[in-house]
Amino acid sequence: MDLGDLLRLDAVIPAMKAKSKRQVLQELAGRAGTVTGIDERDIFEVLLQRERLGSTGVGHGIAIPHGTLPYLERIVGVFARLERPVDFESMDGLAVDLIFVLLAPEGAGADHLKALARVARVLRDGEVTERLRACDDATALYALLTHAPTPVRAGSGVSARSPKA
Repeated sequence: MDLGDLLRLDAVIPAMKAKSKRQVLQELAGRAGTVTGIDERDIFEVLLQRERLGSTGVGHGIAIPHGTLPYLERIVGVFARLERPVDFESMDGLAVDLIFVLLAPEGAGADHLKALARVARVLRDGEVTERLRACDDATALYALLTHAPTPVRAGSGVSARSPKA
Protein backbone atom coordinates (compact mmCIF):
# COMPACT_ATOMS: atom_id res chain seq x y z
CA MET A 1 0.00 0.00 0.00
CA ASP A 2 1.34 3.40 -1.04
CA LEU A 3 0.64 6.56 0.95
CA GLY A 4 -0.36 8.19 -2.33
CA ASP A 5 -3.45 5.95 -2.20
CA LEU A 6 -4.43 7.52 1.14
CA LEU A 7 -3.24 11.10 0.96
CA ARG A 8 -4.14 14.00 -1.30
CA LEU A 9 -2.17 17.22 -1.62
CA ASP A 10 -5.04 19.21 -0.08
CA ALA A 11 -4.81 16.93 2.97
CA VAL A 12 -1.31 18.16 3.83
CA ILE A 13 -0.93 20.98 6.35
CA PRO A 14 2.65 22.27 6.19
CA ALA A 15 2.80 24.56 9.24
CA MET A 16 -0.11 24.06 11.63
CA LYS A 17 -0.32 26.42 14.57
CA ALA A 18 -1.82 24.70 17.58
CA LYS A 19 -1.26 24.89 21.31
CA SER A 20 -2.83 21.66 22.51
CA LYS A 21 -3.63 18.11 21.53
CA ARG A 22 -7.33 18.94 21.43
CA GLN A 23 -6.76 21.91 19.12
CA VAL A 24 -4.59 19.76 16.83
CA LEU A 25 -7.32 17.11 16.62
CA GLN A 26 -9.98 19.77 15.92
CA GLU A 27 -7.98 21.29 13.09
CA LEU A 28 -7.15 17.91 11.61
CA ALA A 29 -10.81 16.90 11.82
CA GLY A 30 -11.69 20.11 9.99
CA ARG A 31 -9.27 19.33 7.16
CA ALA A 32 -10.44 15.71 7.06
CA GLY A 33 -14.03 16.96 6.82
CA THR A 34 -13.11 19.11 3.84
CA VAL A 35 -11.32 16.21 2.14
CA THR A 36 -14.04 13.62 2.80
CA GLY A 37 -17.23 15.69 2.88
CA ILE A 38 -18.02 14.24 6.31
CA ASP A 39 -19.01 16.48 9.21
CA GLU A 40 -15.85 17.51 11.05
CA ARG A 41 -17.59 17.07 14.42
CA ASP A 42 -18.12 13.37 13.66
CA ILE A 43 -14.45 12.99 12.72
CA PHE A 44 -13.31 14.92 15.80
CA GLU A 45 -15.42 12.70 18.05
CA VAL A 46 -13.97 9.51 16.51
CA LEU A 47 -10.41 10.81 16.99
CA LEU A 48 -11.14 11.95 20.54
CA GLN A 49 -12.69 8.58 21.45
CA ARG A 50 -9.57 6.81 20.16
CA GLU A 51 -7.31 9.10 22.21
CA ARG A 52 -9.31 8.26 25.34
CA LEU A 53 -8.26 4.62 24.87
CA GLY A 54 -4.61 5.68 24.92
CA SER A 55 -2.42 8.20 23.20
CA THR A 56 -1.69 7.70 19.53
CA GLY A 57 1.64 9.43 20.10
CA VAL A 58 3.97 6.64 19.01
CA GLY A 59 7.22 8.33 20.04
CA HIS A 60 9.99 10.36 18.44
CA GLY A 61 7.64 13.33 18.00
CA ILE A 62 5.15 11.38 15.88
CA ALA A 63 1.43 10.69 16.37
CA ILE A 64 -0.91 8.60 14.25
CA PRO A 65 -4.49 9.34 15.37
CA HIS A 66 -6.92 7.00 13.67
CA GLY A 67 -10.47 5.74 13.67
CA THR A 68 -13.31 4.34 11.64
CA LEU A 69 -16.45 5.97 10.30
CA PRO A 70 -19.48 4.04 9.04
CA TYR A 71 -20.13 6.27 6.01
CA LEU A 72 -16.59 6.70 4.78
CA GLU A 73 -16.04 5.18 1.33
CA ARG A 74 -12.27 4.65 1.43
CA ILE A 75 -9.26 5.00 3.71
CA VAL A 76 -8.17 8.63 3.94
CA GLY A 77 -5.09 10.29 5.41
CA VAL A 78 -4.39 13.83 6.60
CA PHE A 79 -0.86 14.94 7.47
CA ALA A 80 0.25 17.93 9.52
CA ARG A 81 3.63 19.34 10.43
CA LEU A 82 3.28 21.50 13.52
CA GLU A 83 5.16 24.79 13.83
CA ARG A 84 5.69 24.02 17.52
CA PRO A 85 5.46 20.57 19.12
CA VAL A 86 2.54 19.89 21.47
CA ASP A 87 2.18 17.44 24.34
CA PHE A 88 0.41 14.36 23.01
CA GLU A 89 0.94 12.17 26.08
CA SER A 90 3.26 10.02 23.98
CA MET A 91 4.81 6.89 25.42
CA ASP A 92 8.30 8.41 25.33
CA GLY A 93 7.13 11.72 26.80
CA LEU A 94 8.31 13.74 23.79
CA ALA A 95 6.06 16.43 22.33
CA VAL A 96 4.66 15.75 18.84
CA ASP A 97 5.28 17.76 15.70
CA LEU A 98 4.44 15.26 12.91
CA ILE A 99 0.91 13.90 12.79
CA PHE A 100 -0.70 11.56 10.30
CA VAL A 101 -4.45 11.03 10.78
CA LEU A 102 -5.86 7.86 9.27
CA LEU A 103 -9.60 7.38 8.81
CA ALA A 104 -11.11 4.16 7.50
CA PRO A 105 -14.55 2.78 6.72
CA GLU A 106 -15.89 0.58 9.53
CA GLY A 107 -15.56 -2.56 7.42
CA ALA A 108 -11.96 -1.88 6.32
CA GLY A 109 -10.46 -4.40 8.79
CA ALA A 110 -7.16 -5.69 7.41
CA ASP A 111 -6.82 -2.78 4.97
CA HIS A 112 -7.01 -0.34 7.89
CA LEU A 113 -4.26 -2.25 9.69
CA LYS A 114 -2.12 -2.38 6.53
CA ALA A 115 -2.52 1.38 6.09
CA LEU A 116 -1.55 2.00 9.73
CA ALA A 117 1.50 -0.22 9.30
CA ARG A 118 2.54 1.61 6.13
CA VAL A 119 2.21 5.03 7.78
CA ALA A 120 4.22 3.79 10.78
CA ARG A 121 6.97 2.37 8.52
CA VAL A 122 7.34 5.63 6.61
CA LEU A 123 7.37 7.78 9.76
CA ARG A 124 9.80 5.44 11.53
CA ASP A 125 12.45 6.27 8.90
CA GLY A 126 14.68 8.89 10.53
CA GLU A 127 15.80 10.30 7.20
CA VAL A 128 12.19 10.83 6.09
CA THR A 129 11.15 12.48 9.35
CA GLU A 130 14.22 14.72 9.33
CA ARG A 131 13.29 15.90 5.83
CA LEU A 132 9.63 16.37 6.83
CA ARG A 133 10.64 18.51 9.80
CA ALA A 134 12.90 20.67 7.61
CA CYS A 135 10.18 21.40 5.05
CA ASP A 136 7.26 23.83 5.22
CA ASP A 137 5.84 23.44 1.72
CA ALA A 138 2.73 21.28 1.23
CA THR A 139 3.78 20.03 -2.22
CA ALA A 140 7.23 19.02 -1.01
CA LEU A 141 5.80 17.33 2.10
CA TYR A 142 3.32 15.44 -0.06
CA ALA A 143 6.14 14.29 -2.36
CA LEU A 144 8.25 13.17 0.60
CA LEU A 145 5.39 11.15 2.07
CA THR A 146 4.15 9.58 -1.13
CA HIS A 147 7.59 8.74 -2.53
CA ALA A 148 9.24 7.60 0.68
CA PRO A 149 11.29 4.43 0.22
CA THR A 150 9.87 1.25 1.66
CA PRO A 151 12.23 -0.23 4.24
CA VAL A 152 13.20 -3.75 3.27
CA ARG A 153 13.26 -6.54 5.85
CA ALA A 154 16.63 -7.88 6.92
CA GLY A 155 17.78 -10.90 5.00
CA SER A 156 15.91 -10.07 1.81
CA GLY A 157 19.11 -9.32 -0.07
CA VAL A 158 17.72 -6.03 -1.30
CA SER A 159 18.72 -2.64 0.07
CA ALA A 160 16.06 -0.07 0.99
CA ARG A 161 17.22 2.22 -1.81
CA SER A 162 17.71 -0.28 -4.62
CA PRO A 163 15.00 -1.76 -6.83
CA LYS A 164 14.18 -5.42 -6.46
CA ALA A 165 16.19 -7.66 -8.73
